[in-house]
Amino acid sequence: MKQLEVQIMGQSYLLGCPDGGDARLLEAVERVDTAMCKIRDAGKVRARDRIAVLAALNLAFDLADKAPANETAPVTAPAATTTPIEGDGALLLNSLLARLDAALGDDGRLL
Repeated sequence: MKQLEVQIMGQSYLLGCPDGGDARLLEAVERVDTAMCKIRDAGKVRARDRIAVLAALNLAFDLADKAPANETAPVTAPAATTTPIEGDGALLLNSLLARLDAALGDDGRLL
């Protein structure tokens, strides 16, 4: 296994990469970086950890939308940075954000 140094939202990370997986890892890094920068540039969220969680949720929703029809119906929600979420989606998102805030405590850091 080799290691690749990548940048996500201007921060360097050293990631382990299986042999032959360079292209897939770099593609994943690009997706994450693009998603996080889009949220950051919208200006509504500043904390890196919150940006990461929202980007992860958006990417997970994208994956769920691509799931085959015979799997569990995917949860669909608008992008967190552009459209207000209403109904059950808003309750779920607010619940997740409240749990995140509680877990982060006063310092606002996941790690």
